[in-house]
Amino acid sequence: MRKVAAQFGVGALQQKMSVGDLHFLSDAEVINGGSGTGPSPHEYLAVALAACTTMTLKMYSGRKGWDLQNAIVTVHAERVDDVEKMTRDIELVGNLDAEQKERLMDIANKCPIHKVLTGEIQIKTQLVN
Repeated sequence: MRKVAAQFGVGALQQKMSVGDLHFLSDAEVINGGSGTGPSPHEYLAVALAACTTMTLKMYSGRKGWDLQNAIVTVHAERVDDVEKMTRDIELVGNLDAEQKERLMDIANKCPIHKVLTGEIQIKTQLVN
């Protein structure tokens, strides 16, 4: 995996982020004290699940030779009583039978980010200076 980094950006909560040579922003919505110049960390988490799901479905259907022309994944996330709740809606576009659609729904739950979010996570934090 490429190096991932974040540091203060402009304004109250904006963060400048990088993944290798790619650069982008994160921020909070205006209603939450930010400037709204980029997705929030929670939105990035939801988009990671959506992107991983579509990649996994594309790879699997390609290996099977199935006619999956597109997968549109929408993730709705909210925090309720200290629990992050995500709803993932999947639209499969293509000439697929009911059995293929059912299998693809099973495969969606096997995407690596889904496994990370539903499994055990360990985070080691250390001061480096």
